[in-house]
Amino acid sequence: MTILTFFFSIYLPFLLTDSIPHELTNKKMRKADIITRISEKTGVPKVDVLVSLEAFFKEVKDTLSEGENLYVRGFGSFIRKTRKAKIGRNIKKNVAIEIPEHDIPAFKPSKVFVELIKESSIKRNTPK
Repeated sequence: MTILTFFFSIYLPFLLTDSIPHELTNKKMRKADIITRISEKTGVPKVDVLVSLEAFFKEVKDTLSEGENLYVRGFGSFIRKTRKAKIGRNIKKNVAIEIPEHDIPAFKPSKVFVELIKESSIKRNTPK
């Protein structure tokens, strides 16, 4: 098998569909990749997974916009963090501006989640 044959046997189907799997690239996972993975693992149609995922995102946004935090045991917390008022600078005009106190959304992973990531990075970095 030549290199070109090998390349085209792996990448040609993805070049035609313009979707190389996440495992074959170094790019970040997108929402479409998550939907595909969940659909493949559960057997639920992609449309239903998309609707569920969008509903989850909407609930997170709505809950945080109402001033509440959202806690998902074993996964993490979606929280609001308050940034204090501060003085910033408009570098184009070289003028100081006041940035008022404001809230931003944040995610704090659970201890279980953090430990899982630590263990996977240790396994990945140990020589074979």
